[in-house]
Formats: sequence, C-alpha cells, structure tokens
Amino acid sequence: MKKIELEIVALSHSITQTHSYAVVLGEVNGLRRLPIVIGGFEAQAIAVALERMSPSRPLTHDLMKNFMMAFNVELHEVVINDLQEGIFYSKLICSSQNDTVEIDSRTSDALALAVRFGCSIFTYENILDSAGILMENDEKKKKTTVPITTETGGKDDLQRLSIEELHTLLNEVLEQEDYIRAIAIRDEIKTRK
Repeated sequence: MKKIELEIVALSHSITQTHSYAVVLGEVNGLRRLPIVIGGFEAQAIAVALERMSPSRPLTHDLMKNFMMAFNVELHEVVINDLQEGIFYSKLICSSQNDTVEIDSRTSDALALAVRFGCSIFTYENILDSAGILMENDEKKKKTTVPITTETGGKDDLQRLSIEELHTLLNEVLEQEDYIRAIAIRDEIKTRK
C-alpha cells in the first residue's frame, strides 16, 4: 500500500467535550484532513514539542527520546497503520546500527515522538477514506448557516438535519477549527451512506 505523508496542522481544544482535544493531521500537498481525538496529557505533550518549550524536568516523551538517543536508536517515521472501531493504531519505525524494527504505539504517543524527532508521519489511503475530511478550496466555499438546536450540536440534533445541511455544517465547523464537532458530523454523514 502506498503511504501518504501527513503533517500536524492544528491542535484544538473541544468546546463541547471537557478534557478532549483533537490533533488534526493534514495531507502534505493535499486537501484532506485527519482529525484524531486525544486526551489532555497527550495534547500537552504534543503542544510542548510543537512550541519547542523546555520544561525544567523531562516529560515522558522527552525521556523516551533521551533513552533512544542514549542507545543510538533513531526514529525514522511514524505510520498510522490501522483504524478499528474509531481507534487509530500506529507504529514507530526505528533503527539501530544492527536492525530496523517496528514498534506498536498509541497514535498520540507516536505523534508526540514524531514532533520531538522531526520525523515524517504517514498513513494509508483506506484510513484517509474512512476517517478523513476533505477541505474545500477557498473559491468553492459557500456561506450558509444551518441552525443547531443546542449549544453542543449533539447526536440527536445532527440526526434531524438533511445530508445537505450536514455537509454545510461540516464546512462551517471546519472553518471554526472545531474538529471535535467535525468528527461527529462526519460520522453522522457516514452512517447515512
């Protein structure tokens, strides 16, 4: 299978779900986005590395990087290789002088290490097809509003909307970078197909 390179394009806090964050990966030279819901600690680990902050004591992912470097283990790439029941699975492709190995990892941990090592992040077409969101070109964007009956835009509210209204709402929440709501809307659209 052909690997598709991704990059971290956003890290956002969920307004609707407490302690939930979304890391958004964007297709390099493409319009597709892959939002992944992660916890607060994982979001902090990624944010610290993205912002190049230096905590006084190493965080867990910093410790892991230091450990790998001390034993001459290099992280070459991260591959998001599977999606089962809404859970992403990843592997770290590492090498030492003698061997190259693939190590299973939670996707949030893999991304935190990828940022620290500056290595590439990849996934496969089937994962982008099933969980990705296609961003529209700026010239194609339409400005229409779809009313939501509650602040959170819960599942019941989404079920009341037509497929056209769902697509419009998806574009609006993506413009607002509310990726948690975008995931819920994407899932509702997929259940209707």
